[in-house]
Amino acid sequence: MRILSIFTLVFGLITSSVFSAEVNVFSARHYDSDIQLYEKFTKATGIKVNVVSGKDKALQKRIIEEGEDCVADLYITADAGRLGAFQKKGMLQKAGWSKSIKDSVPSNFRSAEWVGIAKRARIIYYSPERVSANELNGMTYEGLADPKWKGRLVIRKSNNIYNQSLVASLIKNNGKKNTANWAKSVVSNMARTPKGNDRAQILAVAAGEADIAVANTYYHALMLSGKKGEAQQSAARKVKPFFPNQQDRGTHMNISGAGMLKYAPNKSNAVKLIEFLLTPEAQEHIVNNTYEYPMIEGISPNSLVPGQDMAFKQDLNTKVKSYGAKQADALEVMLAAGWK
Repeated sequence: MRILSIFTLVFGLITSSVFSAEVNVFSARHYDSDIQLYEKFTKATGIKVNVVSGKDKALQKRIIEEGEDCVADLYITADAGRLGAFQKKGMLQKAGWSKSIKDSVPSNFRSAEWVGIAKRARIIYYSPERVSANELNGMTYEGLADPKWKGRLVIRKSNNIYNQSLVASLIKNNGKKNTANWAKSVVSNMARTPKGNDRAQILAVAAGEADIAVANTYYHALMLSGKKGEAQQSAARKVKPFFPNQQDRGTHMNISGAGMLKYAPNKSNAVKLIEFLLTPEAQEHIVNNTYEYPMIEGISPNSLVPGQDMAFKQDLNTKVKSYGAKQADALEVMLAAGWK
């Protein structure tokens, strides 16, 4: 009987060790550099990271359909609006973030259910040949509706989550009615029907198809790096970055973040992984591979990223969780304005 008890105890410890030494990640981020980070985490902690990569809609569909049988602990994606919307569907739980996580991540870049691991800004890129410094003086996102930009603006489609989050932030700050009027004027200022990704907008300005574009900061840095070829590198050099709203609330910021899933079986290990992703070593790895801004203080962005000195004024008052809360309103406003 004693031998059986000892065997049962040992077997239980082994089983517990196997299950507690892993964390399961469903990630919509498509970077090989993230996998390298997970491998470093495993080497440092002995906790294995199992990763399922895919597009957001497919991952969310799987998580919802599997319900309590879903083995995923963390849902990682590249937009606060996506995290907020998934939270509204009841698929995330309060994570119990540790003090080190709360100390590292400002409150406007996290919620009880999800937390930012890197930042990005959605800014204006312009042609220095066709846009004067005077035209950009005091420029804001609201200023994109100014008639002087008629036929001069390119921006992605209304179904793009980055645009939805930007418009959601405008609704939060200016109200739905004002933002609806703004969206109509923005549509009338477009140089073409929206198409392509953020790099396509920068390419359009470089080619003379438009004078200004709206795009995330890391896309321009990626083009400058040469990883997308000499043609895109050359095009990126023909445009300049501009940070809007520097005289008031600051430039619109968004995050890459991780949400704690409702039925996470390895919650404590998931928290440990987030703690690791917020260490100086991991943050330096992120900024130098994905060209995002660091989430923590004391880390410099990659030199190719605009605002690498972090001296620009960030919008730290608009909580990014409002992007998910206002996402449906944002899409409604854009579609009503004829934003394709």
